[in-house]
Amino acid sequence: MSIPPPPGPLQPDPAQGPQGPQGPSPTPDPYRPPPEGQQPYGPPPQGQQPYGQPPYGPPPQPYQPYGPPPGTPVSAPAPYQTWGQGYSPYARPSPVNGLAIASLVLGVLCCVPAGGLVLGVIALVQIKKKGQSGKGMAIAGSILSGLGLALWVAALATGGLSGAWEGFKKGATEGAAFSVVKGQCFDAPGETLDGLTYDVDEVPCEGEHDGEVFGEFEMSGSVFPGDAAVSDAADERCYPLQDAYVMDTWSLPDDVDVYYFGPTRQSWRLGDREISCIFGNTDEKGTLTGSLRVDATTLDDDQLTFLMAVNAVDKTFWEEPEEQPEDDLPGYRDWARDVHDTLDDEVRHLRAHTWSGAPAKPVEALIKDMEKSRSEWAKAAASDDVDTFYTHYDAGYAFVDGSTTVTARKALGLASDPPYDDDSSGESGDSGSSELNV
Repeated sequence: MSIPPPPGPLQPDPAQGPQGPQGPSPTPDPYRPPPEGQQPYGPPPQGQQPYGQPPYGPPPQPYQPYGPPPGTPVSAPAPYQTWGQGYSPYARPSPVNGLAIASLVLGVLCCVPAGGLVLGVIALVQIKKKGQSGKGMAIAGSILSGLGLALWVAALATGGLSGAWEGFKKGATEGAAFSVVKGQCFDAPGETLDGLTYDVDEVPCEGEHDGEVFGEFEMSGSVFPGDAAVSDAADERCYPLQDAYVMDTWSLPDDVDVYYFGPTRQSWRLGDREISCIFGNTDEKGTLTGSLRVDATTLDDDQLTFLMAVNAVDKTFWEEPEEQPEDDLPGYRDWARDVHDTLDDEVRHLRAHTWSGAPAKPVEALIKDMEKSRSEWAKAAASDDVDTFYTHYDAGYAFVDGSTTVTARKALGLASDPPYDDDSSGESGDSGSSELNV
């Protein structure tokens, strides 16, 4: 293959000549086509290589860039130039160190700061040895992990980590079973307090509300006992807590019933063991208004003394045997003896207290009726036959929650309407017009 000549000085147009259009024709321009019928450029002069090769002839020895070295047979192939080692015609990025990425992630999340710091140091060593990229990520991950580790140490030293963990458990627990406290009034998001409830809105007790918490207690055990066991525990323990929260049992409206919030199988796994006892309206569309709380925090000394005495008697009356006296006379006589003893305690407590002002005389009249009732229950406990037992049983009940009780309650500023149906006409206890239906 021939080599084109190097570009020379711009040649004048042959038609113009050296001095213009009339001058002699110059040497043909190698960059213009030859005249018609003439070979391009013409034959070279004798003894001269075409295109002025002598100035560009073969270089002096030992340079032979285009041909084989001297002495090489013609048939031997010419050597090909190859790419040098370490060089590639396309630039490829070096791989990113995986430990550097992991260190940065752990540093940002701050979940395992010690691990992020260790991985960052190892990544820096590997990057230096292997020529990998990711040095900036390794350094950033190490710094963030170091800061996170310092924060963890500070939290452990000050107890902040324990508080954060408790907050986490509380939040996780409330995600399945929220927490309410005694005395709190609330609105439930559903139409009823039955079924599952996932959250409540606390509201003032003075206005209308769906429920009021009157007590709470915790169950025990590592395995969830089942929904039926939770319900049984609520029935057994919520009603005693009701009497402690509403000591004036006559003040509890007829349309109020006891409900509860308890743990579910899911919340039990998170440590939830609390059962909350609440008051709610028996009507699904009904509400409560005002707090039902009547306990030591809301009562004066006279009211508290009176209610503690009469409530003890009421509790004993509610323990009456389920069988009839005809079927279990010995059991009824034992129960009548308990009633006598409880009435005796009531009389002693009421007489031991100093009553001032308006309640003094009404309470004295009530004490006298309780003494008469006590006598009848003593005779019932000593009865040898069912007929004799019934005679003293009826006489003893005739003094319970009669007119003297209503009068004493009014004088003390307590609820004065009995919470059950009776034929009371407001007469004295001797009339037998006030009888407890059990």
